[in-house]
Order: sequence, then structure tokens, then C-alpha cells
Amino acid sequence: MSEYYQIAVDGPSGSGKSTLAKGIAQKLGILYLDTGAMYRACGLKAIKSGIDTKDAEKIEKMMKDIKIDITHEDGTQHVWLDGEDVSTDIRMPEVSMAASDVSAIPCVREAMVDLQRKISEGKNVILDGRDIGSKVFPNAKYKFFLVAAAEERARRRLLELQQKGVTDTTYEEVLRDIERRDLQDSTRAASPLVKVEDAIEIDTTKIDIEQTQDLLLSYIRE
Repeated sequence: MSEYYQIAVDGPSGSGKSTLAKGIAQKLGILYLDTGAMYRACGLKAIKSGIDTKDAEKIEKMMKDIKIDITHEDGTQHVWLDGEDVSTDIRMPEVSMAASDVSAIPCVREAMVDLQRKISEGKNVILDGRDIGSKVFPNAKYKFFLVAAAEERARRRLLELQQKGVTDTTYEEVLRDIERRDLQDSTRAASPLVKVEDAIEIDTTKIDIEQTQDLLLSYIRE
């Protein structure tokens, strides 16, 4: 292709967006950008600073003194917060809800959308998040919206946490967090989670990641 293109993958927490996007990036040889990790970094900054993640005034002040960098090493995305690699820390359950809280604050979204566009400029890129097709790249060449049953998403998230050595979280806690985050993400005023009209919906509840990748690639190759 002569011009650069974006692939937007949106959907609720735990629907498989990140795993899918990473795989597609490798298959197509393009850049992968996990935008949710950026909001998680903002949420982690608030936690570390002892700031109420719903206090818009304090979060706005915090955003004036935050530095988030994204690097890619050996095909893996690393997230840096104020010079520290927080790629593992941002995956903790408490950071997930903090990310949902701060992402509802307009100044946070504006800053992260600007950063996402800057990183993606002049590249073929696949991005996953909640407002990629609706806000970040509304003119993306390809748009997908992943869904999955909350119970299945909770099962996957718990397995992911266990694989990273987190053993003090229960399935019920993860499911509760996912349901709370779904509600908050879809009802917030600033760039809510929404399926845009021209996005192709893929239900991943009963299919594995390889099948999901094959399905998405089939639409791109068309």
C-alpha cells in the first residue's frame, strides 16, 4: 500500500483486544499500540500519588507533571511512567479500575489521544482500546469491535493474572471489576465505549485467539 493505514480494535475489558492486536501486528509486520496501557499508567500515577482517581481537579494537575513513554523491544511493548518501566505494575486489578476512573476525565483523554496519534504518525499501525474507531482514528481503514461474555472475560483475565504470579485475586472479584468497568466505560461522558456503525463486530466468547486472528485477517484481505 502506498499510504499508511490504521486498524482500530475496540471493545470492553477482557474481550481479547490486546492479544489479538499483538498477533495481527506480528503477522502483518506493523506497529502495535496498546492504548489501554497508557490510561493504566495514568491510573497508576494517581494511586502512587495518593490521589482520588475520580477527583478531576487533582487529576488535571497531575497530568501536567506526568511523562509516559512507549517503547518496543523484541516485539514487546513497554510502558514507562516518569522514567520507570511499569509494564507489569499496570496489569494489577486495582490499576484497572483506576484507569477506568481517570479515562473518564476529559483532560486525560485529550492528552492520551494526542500521544496515540503522535506515536502512530507515518506508520502502519494496529491500536486497541475503547475509542480508537470513534475518537482516535475515526477514518481508520479497518475497524473492529470485539465482544465476549463477561464470565468468559473474567476467566481469561484471572488466568492472565495467575500466569503473572498474582494469586490473591478470586474469579468473583475479577468478574465484579469487569462488570463495574463495563458500566463505567459505556456510560461516561468523555469518549464512551461504543461500537461505531462501520466497525465489524467479532464475538470471541467461543473462539480462540487463532480463530479470531484468522477471522479478522479474512476481512482485511477482502
